[in-house]
Amino acid sequence: MSEHIFSAVLTFSVLAAGTTAVGSEWLAPRQVAVHAAAATTLPPVTVIGKRIAAADSVTLPMVVVTGHREYTEVAIDDTATGSRVQ
Repeated sequence: MSEHIFSAVLTFSVLAAGTTAVGSEWLAPRQVAVHAAAATTLPPVTVIGKRIAAADSVTLPMVVVTGHREYTEVAIDDTATGSRVQ
């Protein structure tokens, strides 16, 4: 019985804390950045390397089918044997 009461109190506390956190962020005044237009320029980068032509395509091994099995349905009637599994 006490687990149910504890669970209800804990759930209510989490909901109340979440509502308080969302409300405080919603009502908090926003600060505007003073230097919003400032940007940093990085030095240019030179990439040295060559692309391998073999990486453009992938060759899979060849598969050879040496036989063919036709699909047949097989029905087994085991009621005539009279054996029972217990």
